[in-house]
Amino acid sequence: MLTPQTLETVRRVSVGVKTQPWLTLVCLILTDVLAITLANSGSVVWRWLTGGSFDFQIYIALLPFLGLFVAAFAAFGLYQGSGLNPVEELRLSTLGITLVYSLLGAASFFLRAAELYSRLAFIIALLLSLFFVPLARAITRSFLARAAWWGVPVVILGAGETGRVIAQSLQKQPGLGLKLVAFLDDDPNRHGELEHVPVIGGLELAPILAERYGVRHALLAMPGAKRERLLEIIEEYGSFFPRLYLVPDLLGVASLWASAKDYGGLLALEVRQNLLQPFSKRIKRTMDLFLVLLTLPLLLPLTILIAIAISLESKGAVFFIQERIGRGGKPFRAYKFRSMVSNAESVLKTALEQNAALREEWAKDQKLRRDPRVTKVGWFLRKTSLDEMPQLWNVFLGEMSLVGPRPIVQNEITRYGDAFKLYSKVTPGLTGMWQVNGRNNTTYAERVRFDAYYARNWSVWLDIYILARTFRAVVRAEGAY
Repeated sequence: MLTPQTLETVRRVSVGVKTQPWLTLVCLILTDVLAITLANSGSVVWRWLTGGSFDFQIYIALLPFLGLFVAAFAAFGLYQGSGLNPVEELRLSTLGITLVYSLLGAASFFLRAAELYSRLAFIIALLLSLFFVPLARAITRSFLARAAWWGVPVVILGAGETGRVIAQSLQKQPGLGLKLVAFLDDDPNRHGELEHVPVIGGLELAPILAERYGVRHALLAMPGAKRERLLEIIEEYGSFFPRLYLVPDLLGVASLWASAKDYGGLLALEVRQNLLQPFSKRIKRTMDLFLVLLTLPLLLPLTILIAIAISLESKGAVFFIQERIGRGGKPFRAYKFRSMVSNAESVLKTALEQNAALREEWAKDQKLRRDPRVTKVGWFLRKTSLDEMPQLWNVFLGEMSLVGPRPIVQNEITRYGDAFKLYSKVTPGLTGMWQVNGRNNTTYAERVRFDAYYARNWSVWLDIYILARTFRAVVRAEGAY
């Protein structure tokens, strides 16, 4: 029954909804247009600086073709404004950009206009676009995602454990653009507040939120409900929400590349096991070798300088070698620059014996924020992540990958529990989900979840996304100590 008090509660909640989806859409379109313009301008400037033939007018004539990129991005679903995973966004933007440049190249060939434009400048524009568009979108979200008008309002139907997990996820990822405004649940005992979000009443309030206050997105989070009840909710309230997302009770299943399939009216969820595709793994290995060899000329002199600095500060070996657990549970020797004093074990033992707070911190995560064993050079190396640079040798040998789970030692296997089976399916990485999501600022349980997520959702696109995020994490020294 809708009492005046209930309606007033709905009104107060809805007044706080200040999102402007159209403004979010405009910002994304302008971001893409600017990124493509910069990419093409950069290629034209390069052409001019290298002494190539240059006719400003013929390049100005190409400006209307910017609309092709907007149309392609819209066709690929890049202007939803909300709910698009950044890894999927990277994949779709790459496909859209490649498609448009391919069409432009084919059109110039058939119209016999190819001789007017530099082929190399065209390729540079393509490569710069592949770099600038995801970067520009990430920057836009970084600055605007927490603005009150960004994204779209969303309501969660169901204030149980699944609803709580969804709320936490949305709050941690404002870039998704799904602004949670309220929960609805038929159980009066759950009314009140959950994860700082009001639980305002039963499902009968859904039409009011949708029709009066413009809440057009809903997440149905009742995996424990009976099939008949779920169908009833979808039939009764689905017509009020253009986008109604059903969240199944499949926590722990690969989610990034899952897709719905229709088999004669039967709904099926396809879960792609990328780990079982040999071609994808060969691409990953090729990418590892290519990037390692590409950076070799820069890294060799840097390695020499670091080795000299370590030797001058303290006695001992330049490299620290430790046995780690690799793919299939097989041990391998991982290399790092030595960042600690040579008698590190005795220094740690003494420090732990004398300081109860340090003992507690060490027992929790096997890490110390103020580690007495770390040298001054070692502190710098850890802050910049340069201490892990020798592991590129492990990558070259195939014992590690550029991206993967954090390589663990033998006594950590028990802490992984059942997740160790997932860990052992992939090659450990120089960087990974843990490193780009807070690193040492995360708990051990969170590290395990990150590794499990990576193993379930692995793809080349996820690797590219993590590599891009790694650069940001290194520059900001997030959780490095």
